[in-house]
Amino acid sequence: MNQETTPQSIAAMIAANAARLSTALDDHMRNSFRPESRKTLRKFHPFEVSELTGISLSNLRTRHQEGDFPEVETDSRGRRMYSAAEIDQIRHVMARTGRNGDAYLPGRRDGDALQVVSIVNFKGGSSKTTTAVHLAQRYALRGYRVLAIDMDPQASLTTMFGYRPEIEFVESGTVYDSLRYEDPVPLSQVIRKTYFHNLDLAPAGLMLSEYETETAYALQHRVEPPFTQRLAIALDEVEADYDLVLIDCPPQLGFTTMTALLASTGLLITVVPSMLDVASMAQFLEMAGETVRTLEEATGPIDWAFLKFLIARYEPTDVPQSQMAGFLRSILLDQVLTTPMLKSTAISDAGMTQQTIYELEPSQVVKKTLDRILESVNGVADEFEKTLQRAWGREAD
Repeated sequence: MNQETTPQSIAAMIAANAARLSTALDDHMRNSFRPESRKTLRKFHPFEVSELTGISLSNLRTRHQEGDFPEVETDSRGRRMYSAAEIDQIRHVMARTGRNGDAYLPGRRDGDALQVVSIVNFKGGSSKTTTAVHLAQRYALRGYRVLAIDMDPQASLTTMFGYRPEIEFVESGTVYDSLRYEDPVPLSQVIRKTYFHNLDLAPAGLMLSEYETETAYALQHRVEPPFTQRLAIALDEVEADYDLVLIDCPPQLGFTTMTALLASTGLLITVVPSMLDVASMAQFLEMAGETVRTLEEATGPIDWAFLKFLIARYEPTDVPQSQMAGFLRSILLDQVLTTPMLKSTAISDAGMTQQTIYELEPSQVVKKTLDRILESVNGVADEFEKTLQRAWGREAD
């Protein structure tokens, strides 16, 4: 065997490639977020504040002139610019003083249960992470207290928040610390504040992959509490701090995914409208159904308030995709969200610097392109928000 292809040299080559990629990614992120070592959130224009809060531009100006709202920074043109925290302050002022004040605080009220949503699919590349991060950020900007949990050892969601999991969370600091069977820590110890007001993160890392093998061992030895309860128990500690938990699940139906599903009050399943992806989703649903039936026999009924499907990476001009989307709607009816998540270069380009469309400065993107994807992503979030509101027994305000 040639020296260059011995197992030892292949292993060394892989390790060297990993090290080079890690260094290059680190340099890339540092250049992207210069001079800050961590990501920060941009400020928002008045029309964005109006769209997020429902306050008209004229009322926004009047309230500032009357001194009801906090003073905010202005740009070179004298236009007010708002941080996410300032938007939240304004929202609370309107809740106290505006007509129909409850509409400005859409989160939990007395008696409302914490909503825990798992975003799932059996296949990679189905926009689970893209959906999770955009929904989490949109709902935080809308006034919900949001916890995003990364349950995928690949940690793409964690990376989107500006962390380097393979460097920062090699040994500890992830949701695995709260799920592990030996000396688990309270979930509050691994939750990180993010640069988004009202949005916290329970990060992931490669250590989370240990949970699969540890759970198999724990089942053989009847370790308590079982995997069916571990995330739900961990969430109990922080339940009062949040309105909404969004979980980015790994692309397979293992113990990690099932742990998330069994802690959830509802599911959002992403699906790309192609024959292969729909066939994969059908397999996922069949396997999930069989697994859930087995678990219900042992633990009792699993009560999800809703199960919704999101058509993702949709291209309206693609005739086969349009046909497949119509097929899905004919079979799954109103379980499919009316608004699809469009495939967009704006999302892809933003992802190059670990950003979402909400983080991009409007000047960075062609207005027509940005307006198109914002209409799609906001439409998905707003439609799904009605599902969350109905789970609390009320229509969206």
